[in-house]
Amino acid sequence: MEDGRGPLRADEVAALAGPGGPLRRCEVVATATSTSTELLARLAADAGWADGGLLVAEHQQAGRGRGGHTWTTPAGAAVTMSLALRPGVPRASWGWLPLLAGLGVVHGLSAATGLTAAVKWPNDVLLPAPPGAEDLPGWGTDRKAVGILAEAAPAGDAVVLGIGVNVSQTAAELPVPSATSLRLSGAPAADRTAVLVALVREVCAVLERWRATGGDVAAAGLDSEVVAVCRTLGSEVGATLPDGARLRGTAVRIDPDGALVLRGPDGAERRLLAGDVRHVRPTRGHLP
Repeated sequence: MEDGRGPLRADEVAALAGPGGPLRRCEVVATATSTSTELLARLAADAGWADGGLLVAEHQQAGRGRGGHTWTTPAGAAVTMSLALRPGVPRASWGWLPLLAGLGVVHGLSAATGLTAAVKWPNDVLLPAPPGAEDLPGWGTDRKAVGILAEAAPAGDAVVLGIGVNVSQTAAELPVPSATSLRLSGAPAADRTAVLVALVREVCAVLERWRATGGDVAAAGLDSEVVAVCRTLGSEVGATLPDGARLRGTAVRIDPDGALVLRGPDGAERRLLAGDVRHVRPTRGHLP
């Protein structure tokens, strides 16, 4: 297979739900429209999936992102997975889920590839573009390598975290210039199975710390860890709201509920919740 795009190593993936593993259930399917859509359907039929269930697709054909966006990847070129869990913490804390998943992804990518990644509020993970890459408006030389989507199940107390990682795509295979893959960002031999296993273990470890404190990110020390890897903070950013309104300001902090706080040119502050924003993007230059 070109660029190692063979199937995932089933025994290593299955071990995630074995003795000592972080999961209770794990299934790998050859194809899926969207792993999150299909995992939500499994949850509706069997609530047991919510207790640490993972669905992985060898080839995802219609992945879903925020704002209803869809995306596809070449077969065997990406890690596409969705994790179901019962947070067991107050819903007011659930706004941290995509950020905490992003923190786990940053740790997992470092463990599996040695790459230094960063989080873009609320649900993307960035990597540096290849040396010599041009600055892109709103991106500088950072590129999106990972997308995260957190969705509450229609009924019950479960959440599905969808995570998609570009692993071996070439520049021609990426949908937009602002995207990258592990291969393009300095890990040409990145192994999909190793990346998947590392991400699941690290994301689950972060979420376990969060749940152990009842969703109190400060008590768990996770708020400061997210801040340390968040590229958005300190940047001048533009936000587009669902009604089309646009805001600009400097991202000054993340509030206790996971909201991003922008300070406008007049000094007034505006809180942005992930569900209320279509995108947040730096308005000029590099991400700091």
